[in-house]
Amino acid sequence: MTVRVRIAPSPTGNLHIGTARTAVFNWLFAHHHGGKFILRIEDTDLERSRPEYTDNILAGLRWLGLNWDEGPFFQSQRLDLYKTAVKKLLDQGLAYRCYTTPEELEALREAQKAKGEAPRYDNRHRNLTPEQEAAFQAEGRSFVIRFKIDDDREIVWNDLVRDKMVWRGSDLGGDMVIARASADGIGQPLYNFVVVVDDIDMQITHVIRGEDHIANTAKQILLYEALGAAAPVFAHSPLILNMDGRKLSKRDGVTSISDFQKLGFTAEALVNYMTLLGWSPPDSTQEIFTLEGAAKEFSFERVNKAGAKFDWAKLDWLNSQYIHNLPVDKLTDLLIPVWQEAGYNLEGRERPWLEQLVGLIGPSLTRLVEAVEMSKLFFSDTVELTEEGSKQLQQEGASAVLSAILAALENQPEFTEPTAQEIIKQVVKQQNVKKGLVMRSLRVALTGDVHGPDLIQSWLLLNHLGLDKARLNQAISS
Repeated sequence: MTVRVRIAPSPTGNLHIGTARTAVFNWLFAHHHGGKFILRIEDTDLERSRPEYTDNILAGLRWLGLNWDEGPFFQSQRLDLYKTAVKKLLDQGLAYRCYTTPEELEALREAQKAKGEAPRYDNRHRNLTPEQEAAFQAEGRSFVIRFKIDDDREIVWNDLVRDKMVWRGSDLGGDMVIARASADGIGQPLYNFVVVVDDIDMQITHVIRGEDHIANTAKQILLYEALGAAAPVFAHSPLILNMDGRKLSKRDGVTSISDFQKLGFTAEALVNYMTLLGWSPPDSTQEIFTLEGAAKEFSFERVNKAGAKFDWAKLDWLNSQYIHNLPVDKLTDLLIPVWQEAGYNLEGRERPWLEQLVGLIGPSLTRLVEAVEMSKLFFSDTVELTEEGSKQLQQEGASAVLSAILAALENQPEFTEPTAQEIIKQVVKQQNVKKGLVMRSLRVALTGDVHGPDLIQSWLLLNHLGLDKARLNQAISS
């Protein structure tokens, strides 16, 4: 048997971290078994589905490296398949048209609530005669199509994460709506139904999804049987929780993959972190994985039942590890669009200069976007002095030191690291001051602050652009 799994996001919003983690588990399981990873877009909710959300989902999966083997398939293009399946159930007497009005359903719910009963449909239209149906139609009533559920039926499946699961038909809320009214009398198919039809048609062997879908599983198993197909194997992974132990939601702020991208996380770090959200590797000390490496080790025996808490500190640490291990040229490729997004003008800053800058700030980065503030002084014609910086320039001898450095620069046809070191050495001797005064005053003149990246490397970068002399003059006159 070839393993065939699917990820089936709904384009009613951007790619969510929970959906992406589910995609990761599906991808890992498929690749562990040499199977197929299929992408299906569940866009039957025509009112809420948007093409921009579809684009966001596809872009997010690609960015994470979760490339699919088949698809994307769109449910909106498969309506004939679903309607054929609905008609099959109607013809076999396994489904029926229900004409109960919204007002009648509300009255039923209120009566059940008054008795302290769980809300459920009472199957009142399960056995309508043709004459009764005709009478309802003559009244102008619309209909839904319901699938018959036997209250006495026991539904059992062995979940790869949660072991044996048992539900009773009486727990499922009465006969299930599988389609809304439509002009052809067959109905507009709904989610729980079309999912099953798609999984049968696409020969899905394993359904891997979040535990919030458990309540759908018993209903869907009954639909597989009614349509004459074997149910796939199910695996319901734990939810992603916030640090308070509640399901991660939009109230927690960032939840979409594109948001994580904007925050400066690398795709490799984020997908690595999602791999560890609910799964423990055989070697508990190993925390850094490629997708391919994790796939070799992945199994549902090591997926936890308990919810996985989202830990920002852990994600930041992982991201820093990936950034710090990137070759300078690769990190430069990632930072160029970050600088451009910040509005920095890269004109006149050639690739070698950019890579030199990346080599300077890279070891201090935790997120890519931090490069904007760290490198700001290298993209500005002038610098703003901090309070500490201003105090430093007011130190006795600071102005004379900077004037001496400026004078020494005039006599240097070529400026290199040894040149910079020699100028500092000469000024210390010439001005008869401590080296600390020279270094601190020079740093403030060039960067505006007494703290910052390596001074000599910063000076080299600014000198290449001809900015060091201007800043020295500015500091001397301040």
